[in-house]
Amino acid sequence: MNLETLTRQELLQLQADVEKALKKLEVKNRAAALRAAEDAAKEFGFSLSDLTTEDGKPASAPKYQNPADPTQTWTGRGRKPKWIVDALESGKDLDELKV
Repeated sequence: MNLETLTRQELLQLQADVEKALKKLEVKNRAAALRAAEDAAKEFGFSLSDLTTEDGKPASAPKYQNPADPTQTWTGRGRKPKWIVDALESGKDLDELKV
């Protein structure tokens, strides 16, 4: 295919078709990867969810969230993250950071 002979409209349509095909392929590959991961876990006597938790126990849900960066969370267990320490030192109450 010689792209230089295509019109702008044809190139835009080709771009849209390629994006659609890529999304479809990603969905297909994601499903295949999930099946492969489930099969591999099953081979060792586990379910995939068994392997995605800590010590076979469900992961704790986050209880606190950094208001400046919502991607930073803390379950309230273990060592306090720096953003929690900084917030407490600046006078905030831990309840203000609850999710």
